Amino acid sequence: MNQTIKPLKKGDKIVILAPAKAIDKASVEFAEKLLQKRGFDVVVSEHCLGQHHYFSGTEAERLQDFQRAIDDESVSAIICARGGYGCIQIVDKIQWASFLRQPKWIVGYSDVTVFHQKIQKMGLQSIHATMPLNFKKNSNEAIDSMVGALTGNATSITVPYDYHNKEGYCKGELVGGNLSIIYSLIGTNDQLDFTNKILFIEDLAEQLYNIDRMFYALSKSSVLDKINGLIIGGMTDLKDTEISIGRSYQEIILSHLAYKNIPVCFNFPAGHIADNRALIFGKNTKLDVSSSGAVLNYSK
Repeated sequence: MNQTIKPLKKGDKIVILAPAKAIDKASVEFAEKLLQKRGFDVVVSEHCLGQHHYFSGTEAERLQDFQRAIDDESVSAIICARGGYGCIQIVDKIQWASFLRQPKWIVGYSDVTVFHQKIQKMGLQSIHATMPLNFKKNSNEAIDSMVGALTGNATSITVPYDYHNKEGYCKGELVGGNLSIIYSLIGTNDQLDFTNKILFIEDLAEQLYNIDRMFYALSKSSVLDKINGLIIGGMTDLKDTEISIGRSYQEIILSHLAYKNIPVCFNFPAGHIADNRALIFGKNTKLDVSSSGAVLNYSK
């Protein structure tokens, strides 16, 4: 069903742009040099290093950068410089026709989940991976996996055993991203059809009760009834109330899956963590969760 996006090769052009929050110059320059060392031609968009209040530019400026990168036939991939907030402001203003004619990799995570869901709605693939804001602190595996996904060399990911896991095996298209963004798009024109999908989630700095609230929304909108498997990545810097809610985030999530016979994998190396491994969303995937750990790999 999904149209194949061409793997990148040395000399191919990558555009770095900032569709949401403003980013510092040093992080972008570091990323530019890193990607150049990997053999790519790297271009920083016109407004990537701008600042308009919280954002890297006005909506018009951020839209212009994204549209130019999509429309430019010489560009093979777009890497979002960082997340924050702002992708939702421009996603429906983008003209996607040239992207559908000549799809290219769009890379990022966190707020970039807005674009991932839009792209999967179009039946195309995208890469959930680290971004220039994080390159300096990322593990080698995170960077290598991003480059591997871009160049058609994505490999399987093995995850150590976690006693919260639910064992099982499943297949399906891999989708997901930031839990708060997925939650915010339920009931909108960019909500995915989660039927027979493997759902990946991660989040940052949320209250534990809000994790519960978001999972109630996933349950009440039948998302949890439709998926074949669930992968939980970094749930970073979660907060409890002064009087504790009394459960860990793992216990909260599992409480919503008590009667659902699907594999569940915790502590997957992706999200707001240093070891943020790349995932190819929209790709047919296998998930095997056993007493020795979990393995995710892509179907041929």
